[in-house]
Amino acid sequence: MNTFPHATELEMATGELVPTHFPARRAAKVAVHYLNTRHGSPFRVFGLQQVHKATAEDVDAGRKYSLDFSVTEWARSKSVFRCSAVVLFSTAQKTPPDVQLQCEDLQQINTTPQEEAFYHRYSTSDSPVSALDIPDSHGNMSQEMEPFWHLAGVSASFIMLRESSENTEFNMAQVASVTQQETSEKQLMLKYHLLLHDFVSQEILHWQLLSSWSPERGVRVLETQFLPKCPHATGPPSSTPDQ
Repeated sequence: MNTFPHATELEMATGELVPTHFPARRAAKVAVHYLNTRHGSPFRVFGLQQVHKATAEDVDAGRKYSLDFSVTEWARSKSVFRCSAVVLFSTAQKTPPDVQLQCEDLQQINTTPQEEAFYHRYSTSDSPVSALDIPDSHGNMSQEMEPFWHLAGVSASFIMLRESSENTEFNMAQVASVTQQETSEKQLMLKYHLLLHDFVSQEILHWQLLSSWSPERGVRVLETQFLPKCPHATGPPSSTPDQ
């Protein structure tokens, strides 16, 4: 069960970390965001299952976390993979974490019949997809919308990876809206309005993004825009420019 990080946990201990505590979990979630940006699809999304071992050390470039953890592919196969990662949080301002990751038995993206069928259905449809509030206020979503929810989660990982620091822990809370866009390219083009939850600050952050996907090219995030509550704000607390 998640608990709020104590002040002592936010003081960035070095050496061996308690695997269940915030610093280890936070760094491992950054590695999972990275994994989703490389291997995610409408039918493949990874979540953190367990941190087995974690250490942290101060280096010239920032703070380096060495991690041994397991992830679950929860969208389709429910497979569990053992991973190791090195996550570097830079001391430079507005610099995304650097992640080096290896996972046992995880192959490169292999196109599945489900993905091919999904792509063919929506790339040739005369009725572009448009939906609000996924899931709804009761936590429900239609089976048809599940792949679009998965794509939103993978797309959100690009933002959550880029915006992560040692003082954040992001999850996607809801898809406020999704609208399929017309495109001449051989890919699905989707405009999302996403609600991201920062576990540390308890803030809900609104982001708009343009995402594309095809079985051959995977998920790409083409545009992102932070939607501030205050009209004079220009970005989130840890905002970084698009890469």
